[in-house]
Amino acid sequence: MKQRLLKVIRNALILLGVGALYALFMKLTGIGIPCPFRLLTGLQCPGCGVSRMCLALLRLDFKSAFGYNQAIFCLAPILLFVFGRLLYLYIRYDKKQDRLTNVLSYFSIAVLLVFGIARNIFKF
Repeated sequence: MKQRLLKVIRNALILLGVGALYALFMKLTGIGIPCPFRLLTGLQCPGCGVSRMCLALLRLDFKSAFGYNQAIFCLAPILLFVFGRLLYLYIRYDKKQDRLTNVLSYFSIAVLLVFGIARNIFKF
């Protein structure tokens, strides 16, 4: 269990470091990673705007964050719960998933698919 916890902490620190460097790079240059789906099709994918949403959340600008990606902003509590539960199951029991995380994950995927279609039809 201790080994799995240390592995999670190490990976979390690496991920936070990379995220902080990306946020700093975006803030200094204004250049972000372009969406390959949007480059190929001209349509917004369900994840378009997440980088800008995260930067707005770091500034505690919730109104702008919501405007960048409404679905992920609203799903954030569910996604954080699923992520936290998966971490707990992995660290405590070396288990990869359970029924609750599967149901919530599939629900989130369905919402994102509907949102991805709707945001291109209704242009919000």
